[in-house]
This record gives sequence, C-alpha cells and structure tokens, in this order.
Amino acid sequence: MDFDYSPRQREWMKRVGDFMDRHIRPAEETYAEQMAAAREKGNPWVVIPVVEELKKKAKAAGLWNLFLNESRHGAGLTNLEYAPLAEMMGHVGFASEVFNCSAPDTGNMEVLERYGTPEQQEKWLKPLLEGEIRSAFLMTEPLVASSDATNIATRIERKGDHYVINGRKWWSSGVGDPRCKIYILMGKTDPDTDKYRQQSMILVPAGTPGIHVKRMLPVFGFDDAPHGHAEVVLENVKVPAENILLGEGRGFEIAQGWLGPGRIHHCMRTIGVAERALEQMCRRLLSREAFGKKIAEHSIWEQRVAEARINIDMCRLLTLKAADMMDKVGNKVARTEIAEIKVAAPRMALKIIDDAIQAWGGAGVTTDPGLARAYASLRTLRLADGPDEVHNRTIARLEYGKYMNLPRRAAAE
Repeated sequence: MDFDYSPRQREWMKRVGDFMDRHIRPAEETYAEQMAAAREKGNPWVVIPVVEELKKKAKAAGLWNLFLNESRHGAGLTNLEYAPLAEMMGHVGFASEVFNCSAPDTGNMEVLERYGTPEQQEKWLKPLLEGEIRSAFLMTEPLVASSDATNIATRIERKGDHYVINGRKWWSSGVGDPRCKIYILMGKTDPDTDKYRQQSMILVPAGTPGIHVKRMLPVFGFDDAPHGHAEVVLENVKVPAENILLGEGRGFEIAQGWLGPGRIHHCMRTIGVAERALEQMCRRLLSREAFGKKIAEHSIWEQRVAEARINIDMCRLLTLKAADMMDKVGNKVARTEIAEIKVAAPRMALKIIDDAIQAWGGAGVTTDPGLARAYASLRTLRLADGPDEVHNRTIARLEYGKYMNLPRRAAAE
C-alpha cells in the first residue's frame, strides 16, 4: 500500500499551497476588518470585497471548481486527489469560497450536473460554476426528527403546470448571502406511497412569492454571516413543474448520489481546521511561561500535543482511504468508511480545538484567535449531514451483517 502523495497530487498541493500563502493568509486581517465594518453598519449579510478579489485571482490561476471530479467543468481531480487540497482550504474559514469549493454550492452543483435538465443547468448550474451566484439546500425541518429523512413533512403538490410548496425549513445554510439565488428543496410529493418514494427535490428560486425568511439562526451566539443558516417558511410557493429534479419520488435517489462527496469534503476541511488549531496551540504554549518554565514544557501539554498529532494523522489516513474507495468502488461500497470519517473527524477536531482554547486561557474564549468560532462551527458538523447516531447506526448494522449468516461455530471463533 502506497501512503505517499502522487506527483499529480503534489503538483496541485503546491499550487493551492502557494496561493494560500501568497494571497489568502495575508488577507485574513482584511477579511476580519471588512466583516467588522459590515456588522457596525448593522448588516453582516453582505458580499465581502476581499473574497471577490481573491476569487478572480484563483479563477485566473486555474484554481477553480476543484471539487468536481469526472466532470468537464472541474479540474478533473479524483476524490483522493482533492482531499489534501480541501484540507489546505480548511485552514482559513473563507478559503473554500475563494476556489468556488464551498458548501452547499458544491453539493448543489453536483446535483444539477448529474440530475438537472439542460435548461436547469443553463439557468442555475452555469452561474454557480462561474461563482456569480450562490445557493442553499432546504431539507431539515424544526417540527420533525430530520435525522430520519422519511419524516420530512413539507408538501410539494402538483397543481396543473406548477407545484405548490408548503412547509417550514431551518438550518438552510446560505440563505443569508445576498448572492443566494436558488434553493434545492426536499419535500413530499406523495405521502401515500413507499416511504422511500415519497420525497422529491425541486428547484425554488429565491424571492419567489410565499417564501418568508423568518430568522437567521445563531450557532453558539455566532451568526455565521455572510453565509448563515436560516429558518424559512414556505406558504403556497408556486414554481413551474419543470423545476422538479429527475422526477417525482426520486429525492432519496438524488440524496444518495451526492451526500457521500459532500460528507467527505466536510471531513477533509475539518482536518485542516484541526491542523490550524494545533498550530495555534503549539505557538501559544511556546510563547508563554508559567511556574518558572515554558508552558510547553509541562508534561500535560506534551501529552495533549502528542495526542493531537496522532489523532489528526489517523483521521487523515481514514479520510484518504474513504476517498480512494469512493473513486475505485463507488459511494455505496464505501459507505462504512464515509460514515466512520463523518463521526471521527469532528470529534477529533473538537478535542484539539478545546485543548487549544485551554492553552490560550481567557483569550481562547474570545473571538481573537478564532478558536471559539471554529469550535461552534465544528460542533454543528456532528449534526449536519446526519448526526453521529445515524452514522454509527449504519456502521453497526454493516458490522452485524458480517456475522448474521455465519454458521454458529464460525461465528463463535
């Protein structure tokens, strides 16, 4: 088994790494200043100028839509080749957007490319690929346990040449961005058929009459502007029948086709967040003294730093394995590995961020080093795209399946 990066991976890692060092990291302070200015004016839901400038540079450098594999629209990278690039992007919160590789646009673009009609692709996929607009995915609902997607109750009813949508969604990431022009919504078209054929996905243009953005949801007190997460009420929202994706009753089919890549992208970026937190922890420990010596020299911190390095490297290897399997045998066969990393990566990163906050002391819980915000963001990842319990259920059931049909003696051995 070859654990080394291929020459092609190294080439892309150098290109993305150089861009991060030359353009994105130096822009972090400017980004913070521009966000602070927007908040002072009372409206953080704005386009941040420095990000738009960086997007132009990234596109000109050919560092654009890197997540799209097996696509004429992307760089032609496999999941395995994209993995270390996404990790690099995870070091800086806004970096993914600079390369047009941020969620939920990545998943929505994959849906439109795989399942959209030529008309849908021309109207919505093309501007998303160009980074001209942004999008949102409306699935989770406040009144049901959305971890079981069969519970989703929003109705999509056919009325002649239109569909009429009624329901309430929340954690609709991206709705707050002023460039968000299209939602992909999941709801029920036929509540009386097989439970996995009741759901459909449909394209809903932002601003359609009947859409009410009730509120933007805070995450541990952070607004996550300018991206944000909204609670959205849909009252008799009318969209053309041709906006249905793939056909009625195909919602679960679509979801299974793109949730795997979306989940692994999150995990790749999470490793980058963990690396950044470990770096911040080490620098802090080496710069401060307590009780007559560097804090880094106290044995408890040696243990925490060592465990952080071990856990990051283990998660990275598991993530690379999952990515490689997705490329070679497909998402369905790799579902155990995808579920494993979805559980392991956020837990790993949260522990390291928590230790980094401890190393920073009182400063760690402020907004100064960005650790509190990183913790809040990654804590939500243990819920997004399925909570830990759902993924553990998948892992356990697949594990049980290995032994259910074995002869008693073989099972005992």
